[in-house]
Amino acid sequence: MDGAWSLRTHQPEAMLLWLTLTLLWSTTCWTQQMYGTGGGEYFSTSTDYENEITGIRVSIGLLGIFKSIQVRYGSSWNERYGVSGGQTQEFILLPGEHIVAIYGSHKVYLRYLIIYTDANRWASFGKEDGSSFVVYPDQPGKVLSGIFGQYQLLGIKGIGFRWDYPLTGNVTAQP
Repeated sequence: MDGAWSLRTHQPEAMLLWLTLTLLWSTTCWTQQMYGTGGGEYFSTSTDYENEITGIRVSIGLLGIFKSIQVRYGSSWNERYGVSGGQTQEFILLPGEHIVAIYGSHKVYLRYLIIYTDANRWASFGKEDGSSFVVYPDQPGKVLSGIFGQYQLLGIKGIGFRWDYPLTGNVTAQP
């Protein structure tokens, strides 16, 4: 094997690095899926899970593009992610209510979201256009605990969702 590349000839440190990167890649791809084309500046809502999500606020531009998104934890709004401008809409959850599923669509930018709760309520933002997606927790009883994604000059290019068990343990069946 003169100069041939072989896994058997690598140092243990290189193999450990390769294994670590493979595991991180597979974990990221399967548990942190982003919907949309992505690209641009990355954002993520609070990972300090002291309060549950109690509201969502979005701004939508004239072309139907999601300009920004903001999440309310407890009684205060998190940082606004995206770009300025657009018409703002918000959905405030009732006490003990949780987001349990999301439907949306995107083209180059995010265009549409419907948020479903465990109190059989829902709210829609934008207009359906492009490729659609449906997102819900991987295990019964989990609820939306955070949002992440990417944005560029005109708005949000990709969005993903984190799920966890509610802090209060007050969850009803999924719709």
